[in-house]
Amino acid sequence: PALQAPPTRIGVRIHLERRASSRVVTVVTGLPSGAELYGLVRTLKAACGAGGTLKEGALELQGDHREKVESALTERRIPWKRAGG
Repeated sequence: PALQAPPTRIGVRIHLERRASSRVVTVVTGLPSGAELYGLVRTLKAACGAGGTLKEGALELQGDHREKVESALTERRIPWKRAGG
């Protein structure tokens, strides 16, 4: 049998979390680490026009900004996938 290339691993996941008092937070996990991480976080926050924080390697943006995050990641050619329902 011929060898097959391993599937490309999609590390960036985007999902919503509902917090206390019905607040919604967009959570982006699996972002690349290193020096480019903070530049990417700044770019995503600016693209969404929302505040956010970086907690344990996961970016948390205030509100539902999945579509804006997806388009910003696509522009930078970073593969992503929606997680959750």
